[in-house]
Amino acid sequence: MSYDHTLESRAVAYAPASERTLFIRRTYAHLTMAILAFTGIETLAIGLMPELGNRVLELMFSFGTWSPIVLMVAFIGCAYLANYWARSDSPRAVQYAGLGLYVLAESVIFLPMLYIAAHFCGADVIPTAGILTLTVFIGLTVGVFVTGQDFSFLSTALTIGSFAALGVCICAAMFGFSPGLWFSLAMVALASGYILYDTSNILHHYRTDQYVAASLALFASVALLFWYILQIVMSASRR
Repeated sequence: MSYDHTLESRAVAYAPASERTLFIRRTYAHLTMAILAFTGIETLAIGLMPELGNRVLELMFSFGTWSPIVLMVAFIGCAYLANYWARSDSPRAVQYAGLGLYVLAESVIFLPMLYIAAHFCGADVIPTAGILTLTVFIGLTVGVFVTGQDFSFLSTALTIGSFAALGVCICAAMFGFSPGLWFSLAMVALASGYILYDTSNILHHYRTDQYVAASLALFASVALLFWYILQIVMSASRR
């Protein structure tokens, strides 16, 4: 969810219109491919390989109340490495490896919750969460593209919000309480902020050769949004 400030003269904001258009098309094409890959992995694991879902679920709960923290630490490590690969000046194959690793890491993290949603919360829960996520994402994206607003000023607030959210998760694990619906709603707001931030970076700050990094940042923000919208829909389905 960050961008490279170097070589500002090559930033998309200073590039010819044709280069900007090509960069944006490539970014969203790669985002689409990442989402489709994520969807395919989860569909295969949940629908065609239910035993895998069971095993991942058992592994997650083997850490007790600390399971979310263990997963989060593993995810942060993978995300850091993936972002480094994607944003580097390494060969394109290495950048794609970063994006692929990130998609795989997200797939592993999402699998337990998607497995529970699919088997215990109703067949319409996941599609509903997906449609809501897509609607919010499109609305935020259109808003940024229409206004052309640079939301890079959100960086500090988003960082503070992320650390605050991590603190809540750690406290929840230590003291055995559930953050609840209001926390999920706050995280939807945080993820929406990241989408505004990442989208404006695509218009203003990325270099035109960083479409892999840009798609990775957007995918991470969309995944975060989907995670908490899914939790809200799952909670509503149990009432």
